[in-house]
Amino acid sequence: MEEINWIFQLLGRFHPLLVHFPIGLLVVALTFELLTIGGKRLGLRDGICWMVYIGAATAVVAALMGWLLRTYDEFTGDLVNYHQYTGIATAVLAVITALIMRNVVSKKLPDYRLYRFALFLTVVSLTIAGHLGANLTHGEDYLTSILPGNNNTYDNSKSVALLNELKKSDSLTVTQQDRLNLEVRAIFAHNCYQCHSENKQKGELMLDSKEGVFKGGESGPVIVAGKPAESELYKRITLSPNEDGVMPKKGKVLKENEIALVKLWIQNGAHWSDQALKVFPEAELALEKPDLPKAENQSHPVDKLIASYFDKNNIDWPTVVDDRTFIRRSYMDVIGLLPEPKEIEQFIVDSNPNKRDLLIDKLLADTHNYTQNWLSFWNDLLRNDYSGTGFITGGRKQITQWLYTSLEENKSYDKMVKELVNPTEVSEGFIKGIEWRGVVNASQRTEMQAAQNIGQSLMGVNVKCASCHNSFVSNLTLEQSYGFASIFADSVLELNRCDKPIGKMAKVNFLYPELGEVEAESLKERLFKLSEVIVKPENGRLYRTITNRFWDRLMGRGIIEPLDEMDNEPWDADLLDWLASDFVESGYDLKHLIKRIMTSKVYQLPTANYKNIEDVKSNYVFKGPVLKRMSAEQFSDAVSQLIKPVYAAVAYNPKGNELPSARVWHREIKFDRDVLPEPGKRYFRKTFPLPDKAIASAAVLISVDHSYTLYINEKKILEGTDWTKVDKLNVQNALIRGTNTIAIEGVNEGNIANPAGILFSMKISYEDGSEVILNSDSSWKSTADKPSEGWTSAGYNDNAWKEVRNYGTSNWGNLIDFTFEDHDGEFARASLVEQHPFMKAMGRPSRENVTTSRDEQPTLLQALELTNGEFFNNVLEEGAGIWLERYGHDSEKIVEELYQKSLGREANDQEKKIMISVLGDEPKKEDLQDLFWSTLISPEFQFIN
Repeated sequence: MEEINWIFQLLGRFHPLLVHFPIGLLVVALTFELLTIGGKRLGLRDGICWMVYIGAATAVVAALMGWLLRTYDEFTGDLVNYHQYTGIATAVLAVITALIMRNVVSKKLPDYRLYRFALFLTVVSLTIAGHLGANLTHGEDYLTSILPGNNNTYDNSKSVALLNELKKSDSLTVTQQDRLNLEVRAIFAHNCYQCHSENKQKGELMLDSKEGVFKGGESGPVIVAGKPAESELYKRITLSPNEDGVMPKKGKVLKENEIALVKLWIQNGAHWSDQALKVFPEAELALEKPDLPKAENQSHPVDKLIASYFDKNNIDWPTVVDDRTFIRRSYMDVIGLLPEPKEIEQFIVDSNPNKRDLLIDKLLADTHNYTQNWLSFWNDLLRNDYSGTGFITGGRKQITQWLYTSLEENKSYDKMVKELVNPTEVSEGFIKGIEWRGVVNASQRTEMQAAQNIGQSLMGVNVKCASCHNSFVSNLTLEQSYGFASIFADSVLELNRCDKPIGKMAKVNFLYPELGEVEAESLKERLFKLSEVIVKPENGRLYRTITNRFWDRLMGRGIIEPLDEMDNEPWDADLLDWLASDFVESGYDLKHLIKRIMTSKVYQLPTANYKNIEDVKSNYVFKGPVLKRMSAEQFSDAVSQLIKPVYAAVAYNPKGNELPSARVWHREIKFDRDVLPEPGKRYFRKTFPLPDKAIASAAVLISVDHSYTLYINEKKILEGTDWTKVDKLNVQNALIRGTNTIAIEGVNEGNIANPAGILFSMKISYEDGSEVILNSDSSWKSTADKPSEGWTSAGYNDNAWKEVRNYGTSNWGNLIDFTFEDHDGEFARASLVEQHPFMKAMGRPSRENVTTSRDEQPTLLQALELTNGEFFNNVLEEGAGIWLERYGHDSEKIVEELYQKSLGREANDQEKKIMISVLGDEPKKEDLQDLFWSTLISPEFQFIN
């Protein structure tokens, strides 16, 4: 049998050639099939059939030859196994698809739906198999290695320098041998791992570990210590580039200096260093404050550092922006609101030379608005939201109250981090992650989520990649990530590679063990130790990361990009380290960090003009702030300021629920359990006594989903059809001494069962200074049957009516207007609002994962939402009505107010002429709505200059 194995091996090697036939045929077949949907292009049918038949046949043959290649050649490892499994699955699916298609063509099946679905699954499986095959052929980072931020090319200059140094030594010291071994291992990593690693063991040879290197492959050892000429590895790397056995592979061989280093390493005994190999660049952990350069005419530390940077890059200092631009930029960055026209004019005429610094102090002191603006940044970063995956099942917790209070108090950053890592009940949602329903893979265990969340959000390191296998983008290993995750685990974790247990148990450790020990008997002790270690001033990683994020938030682009790859080279390392060190010295004061950046001349420079997006990403040279778009929340708040409040309710009310009212509705029961209310009318009553004393005032607040008619003591008081609007009215004249009755006829619209609820509160104030508040609660009664006449009176017998059900407020949120107090024009800030389709379209993330930066590039969805979106257009329509009531038919006044409030300036003569001509002498709602729309979509409004 051994004598004919070469035949099977030869057939197997046809696999890479033949595999492209099913790839091309099945993909084209699916493309053509999509073109026939709806009965179109029927002439393609014969061609599609032949492509599916031939594609299925060649897929089977390719899978068979792949199996021969796997069995009789030198391919082993998990990656090979996965490729083989998906290849076989593709062949099976292709055959099933061909059989289904045959039955469809012969009319044995009624339509093409099942066949099209099978063809789609086949192509999906084919794509996965092809991707895994490409990883085998070109390496697992073949695609990702060229992405911005993943430039891990081996630095040949270091290799040359080391070789020249070692050549001068008669004998190598232990330190030199360590350096030599690490350099040789780096050569292996960049040239050999794609074929000889734990995931792909070609020829049973692994070069990514000491055991693998000295064990050798299927033909025996590849290293003979002290004897390069007898070492198979050295023989292979010195073969001609055109010879079959050459390593790494034909057409791509090692450089002369790399070969010389491997030879020198073997000659000196093939010493193996105990130090971990750092294949990828890795930033220094320690943080040292650099000295400020001497710079003429610059007093601010940031300006001194940038002056040095500008000198090195031959860049002249631009003139700072004018006051009008500065005040708008500052307002949006600190409190997320547009400055009022009066504030702009006062700032412009102010002659105080320090007025810009004073403005920043004033804005930072506006704790209420500062907190509500920056809450969105922290919600993204700490994956905190008000609704979404996990909340219904209780597998996820909010940290909103803790986070809001922390920002409001300007809690020091080290204390915030401590309370996130070693949490109390109100802050534990961050490291608890999401308990996904059903079976999840090992990399999504809650312990691993904690490690991933902390790694990404707080330290700018990608733990996710190393949760499945050794990272392809950093030096982080699977063992390190499991050691980190074990801090958060109640029991010892077993390492899983690509969701398969490998029989090795994790050892508790922090990613940077040099900062301190975190091992302890209990989970509580480990979390305490970690919270102390992670905030040490020596952990430059933590403080550079938050500094970089704030610079990005204020300047439009980080000092290091991407923000989650803090091992990448900063465009100015001294600037980053100085700001981070200054932040530590300030007592970890986040507002100090903001002020330090904003009071610099650098922050006040005009936005830089970059010709294309690539110049901002990978070829970046700092010239000034990058132009920023308003965030989804800032845009919503700006519309609320300018047109009308966009959102009626908040998910979190920082003032607390002043009124204990809850939404109540008739209790609907099916099969002995509560269900959603059915559509239709329901009737509600509440009787209450009033004492015999004079009433000074009585007011009612009411909101009903969907519509209602309110009666008090048989009198019809009010009707409403919009639950987002809180109806407020004085009902003093409707009340009587003795027994009073509130009666409501409520309607739940729709075709199927859906949430419905009455929210009601009545405040009665007496002349003696006392008061009583009556709220909707479970003491109210209801019925689904139409009651007899007199049901709105106090004497009506409602003993047969049922107690209402309390539905809470989860479906509606906390209505901002549901208060008896005057809130002085305050509206629902978007940062406090539950995820909304409009904000989602405008770029607000779901927050199921850590989000450290949002894509500011406009999308088709945003364009559609702003042009044809029903929600946005309704806001503009209602706002137009409000403006017409306020300004009447004064078109000139409308244009003047619109420009001042939205753009912070007066309309020029041409703009005024055009706008007034649109409105005419008697402005209509539709015309004003168009005027609003044209203003809100303009770049001048949407961008923060």
